[in-house]
Amino acid sequence: MPKPINNLVIVSDTHCGDQYGLCPSGGVRLDGGGIYTPSLLQLAVWSWWQEFWGEWVPEVCHGEPFAVVMNGDAIEHRHHNATHQISQNLSDQARIAEAVLRPVVDLCEGRFYFVRGTEAHAGQSSEDEERLAEKLEAIPDAIGNRTRYELRMLVGGTSRVHLMHHIGTTGTTHYESTAILKELVESYVQAGTWRQEPYDAVVRSHRHTFMLVTRPSRKGYAFSFTTAGWQLKTPFSNKIPGARQATPQFGGSILRQGDEDFYSRHFVRSIDPPREVVL
Repeated sequence: MPKPINNLVIVSDTHCGDQYGLCPSGGVRLDGGGIYTPSLLQLAVWSWWQEFWGEWVPEVCHGEPFAVVMNGDAIEHRHHNATHQISQNLSDQARIAEAVLRPVVDLCEGRFYFVRGTEAHAGQSSEDEERLAEKLEAIPDAIGNRTRYELRMLVGGTSRVHLMHHIGTTGTTHYESTAILKELVESYVQAGTWRQEPYDAVVRSHRHTFMLVTRPSRKGYAFSFTTAGWQLKTPFSNKIPGARQATPQFGGSILRQGDEDFYSRHFVRSIDPPREVVL
């Protein structure tokens, strides 16, 4: 029997191919032969991406092997008449995403899973994320697809986890935790209805912000959280209530089955707001 993997690293919402998305510091070649050079803010975000994988993940995993879930929205795509993409050519965007994620696949030694994101970014039925996941040789589901709408896992062979990209949003921070708790409670309802074991952790993304909610359980506590993203504020986020005044969050999370407890750790960074104009 292979030894159980006790560490699951989750990242999401890299939105590669966008001028506000994750981009390697050396820039990327475009289909026409030109080179896109990342902005200063993109370089700052890339440095956190490097810190996350190069320092934080090895430390939190205690140097042990880990699996990785890309929890949706790896590329920006063409959507909503947006003009802020690096390139409207989806092969350019996929090339950027592969350059970002290929080293991650190597770090986890191929234990790489891909959850489907929003169709506006992933393509209809996640067709573009599926092509990207095939290139990255993501672990397939039972019917051979490299991406999936939901992922059910046993971390360390014992702790039950449910992952999906989508979750409800809100226009006010007063109710930011509501949908996160609802996802956990709904998992209890489904488990009770069909006499199944409840989940110990429920993971969602989509919002680009981290929040954790915990509830007592027979194992001590169960929890639900949303992951931070890796995209700067776009023209769309500057119009959304609850997001337009907020600074963006960048980071990822880990689920770990320890010797006694099952728990999560979270890497979250943000940038300073623009300086005040002095009159």
